[in-house]
Amino acid sequence: MARPTIADIAQRVGVSKGAVSFALNGRPGVSEATRARILQVAKEMNWRPHSAARALGGARAEAVGLVIARPASTLGVEPFFAQLLSGLQAGLSAQSVALHLLVVEDVEAEIEVYRDWASEHRVDGFVLVDLKARDPRIEALEELGVPSVVLGGPGRHGSLSSVWADDREAMLSVVDYLAALGHRRLAHVAGLPAFRHTQRRMRALRDSVRRLGLVDAVSLPTDFSDAEGAAATRALLSRARRPTAIVYDSDVMALAGLGVAGEMGVRVPDELSIVSFDDSVLTRITHPAVTALTRDTFALGRQVAEVLLAVIADPGRRQDVRTATPRLVVRESTAPPGLDRDN
Repeated sequence: MARPTIADIAQRVGVSKGAVSFALNGRPGVSEATRARILQVAKEMNWRPHSAARALGGARAEAVGLVIARPASTLGVEPFFAQLLSGLQAGLSAQSVALHLLVVEDVEAEIEVYRDWASEHRVDGFVLVDLKARDPRIEALEELGVPSVVLGGPGRHGSLSSVWADDREAMLSVVDYLAALGHRRLAHVAGLPAFRHTQRRMRALRDSVRRLGLVDAVSLPTDFSDAEGAAATRALLSRARRPTAIVYDSDVMALAGLGVAGEMGVRVPDELSIVSFDDSVLTRITHPAVTALTRDTFALGRQVAEVLLAVIADPGRRQDVRTATPRLVVRESTAPPGLDRDN
């Protein structure tokens, strides 16, 4: 069925196309009775303004875009993204703004979507996640001139606004806690190495070796999947001098690691302490419950939405918002290293 046009509405009501345009755009030039009739017919015909026409008239799309270049299979099981999206949509819905979400294969495809959506005036702004070192998306979005907010930092991202928490400070709080328990051989099952937050966490662990007198501190990058999290854990626990504590960059990988420890007969927390960088219902209901860094991810998503809406309202405004550093919640998965272990 063809999309109804202004001409179709005009023919149905028996008025000119100009009169329909005046009525639909709230402009004077038609009587209130005619305006009401035109709006009623437009509703009956399920008429919607064409995005290009709206753009030519200076109207907003009343939508923002989020494009994610990650395997869809890993996103589908991550509570962090579910909570982030929920908070983001809640913040946008309060202003009757929609969220357009698309998962793509790589950064090049992501940038192409930005260009397509901007040229088609499908969105009023973008949220950028998974910030990378020397990220080419920053320049691409600046060239498009579409209001955008980066979730990640710290540091300036050209002219783009940002909302961020300090991943380095969070990682240091975990390492300091484990060292205070007596652990000297630590491992980090990290996320994708191209991500800036992954690099900051890896560097924080590496920088702690001398400061805390650690015997060993290694980071193994993964794709955030439970499969790679399990494989990394299996490799670490197969070492002759295995770590006594492992920090995971996601709750899903932490649970995968907990399962591998059980499979290999390594008792948690007696022989191995486990910490998750993300907190969720998963870390709380498993046995033993997993020590984790926690934050209100729903509120984080809502805050990103609020900042983006403010930037859309005032494109010349730039904001750099630092949110609270995730705090460590200690549960049953961490304890001092066993006395029978050589630390």
